[in-house]
Amino acid sequence: MATARLRLFPYPEEDHEEVEAPSIPIRLCDLYPLLAQAYRDNYVWLRDFENDELLVSGDLYEVIRAFSNCRPSA
Repeated sequence: MATARLRLFPYPEEDHEEVEAPSIPIRLCDLYPLLAQAYRDNYVWLRDFENDELLVSGDLYEVIRAFSNCRPSA
């Protein structure tokens, strides 16, 4: 039986593209119904973005932190 050989190819340096920071504004009221439906219906594509970070305003961050500390755990 032939042994499978793994061949590694270096990534060409000239093909590296600069990754731009996301810069498309979206209102939260437009976003959360879509995210809620995707979460509720367990859409696979939503898991692709689990580790992405979102920038939120300081006041929204404080509200989210306060809410996460106050809501019932059970």
